[in-house]
Amino acid sequence: MSIDATGTDTVAAHRSSAKGLRDLYYARFGFAIVWAGLITLAAPALPAVGVAALVVIYPLFDVAAAVIDYRTSGAEGPRGALYINMVLSLLAATGLAAAFTSGIPDVLRVWGIWAITAGIVQLVVAILRYRLGGQWAMILSGGISVLAGGSFILQAGGPDASLSKVVGYATLGGIFFLISAIRLHHVIKGQ
Repeated sequence: MSIDATGTDTVAAHRSSAKGLRDLYYARFGFAIVWAGLITLAAPALPAVGVAALVVIYPLFDVAAAVIDYRTSGAEGPRGALYINMVLSLLAATGLAAAFTSGIPDVLRVWGIWAITAGIVQLVVAILRYRLGGQWAMILSGGISVLAGGSFILQAGGPDASLSKVVGYATLGGIFFLISAIRLHHVIKGQ
């Protein structure tokens, strides 16, 4: 009888983790889309400090999301990788704030380094969570983040350095979070 109870407890914990992750992924999707819209529509009219604040908010939101993920993922979650993600995102926020004093090329370099390192962490987290379900989009997102980070660094050295590709990066990342959130519905319903 304890075997059945343990199995039931494991399934319930699995579904609870999936629900928490699904809700977090929906929030991350919403944030990414709103943020991309603000950068696209409001940034041209904002002073440099306003644009800098918008850019720094993105990794700070990532820190908050990683903290929530860390707290809700349970003992079996990828807690070490989530902690690394928190540190990387805090460093990125600090680096982006400092880079704005030098201009968009340096902002792109910092964003690129963050995209590469955070993409690797996202890839690791998604692989560790593969059995939970809904992680293929996160695996793709992590891999694309690494590639996009390299392109940001390359773009920083060219004449067309702008935040427009960062907006596309955030939008695509948001779409991947939405896909994973939708896929997690099947896990929660037990399908």
